[in-house]
Amino acid sequence: MSYTDIATVTRSLGSVVILLVAIISGACAARGGVPRPFPVATASPEAPPPDQPSQPTPGSQNAAPLPAAEAPPAIPAEPESPNEVIRTALTFLGTPYRNGGSDPSGFDCSGFVQYVFAQHGTPLPREVRTQYQHGQTIDLDDVKPGDLVFFETVSRGASHVGIALGNGRFVHAPSSRGVVRVEPYTASYWARRFVGARRFGDTAPAPAPGVFPGAIRSSR
Repeated sequence: MSYTDIATVTRSLGSVVILLVAIISGACAARGGVPRPFPVATASPEAPPPDQPSQPTPGSQNAAPLPAAEAPPAIPAEPESPNEVIRTALTFLGTPYRNGGSDPSGFDCSGFVQYVFAQHGTPLPREVRTQYQHGQTIDLDDVKPGDLVFFETVSRGASHVGIALGNGRFVHAPSSRGVVRVEPYTASYWARRFVGARRFGDTAPAPAPGVFPGAIRSSR
């Protein structure tokens, strides 16, 4: 092949190469100008700074626990019902009378009411007349179960006491017939000797300290 023929073939091949390059360049431009073997890389999610932990997704194991529900406020305990005092008093029915007695081996009248109320956290003076000087004054028509009723028996003024039960009855420790028993204070004997009633409890004035002298020496 002559030199002229070689030059002609070279020029022809160059034209073909130029034409192919032009075709390929046009195709890449139509597709956004980026060759297919090199796609545009997508940006990776931005990581949180080291001092700011990532926010947990709801339901994940790393999610912060919800604050615990606050406990409901405690309901204060209600004061004991007078029925509890009466129930205690009635457990001693038949207990023998003992002058100066203030325990279940034997009671006098004021020792009996003092002991019963003490079982429910209410301190009472020891003597009848001192009990009568404390507590809340109650009219006879307003006497309720658990109130103390006082009578004049062996001496002037209050000298006998019992615990009202309701319906005109009271439980007491009399010396006559010698046992704790229930009687109607509306009966003629007690009705004409009634001197007053007192209420002890959360709403009644508490006895002043130091008003618990020794046992009384007389009660009916």
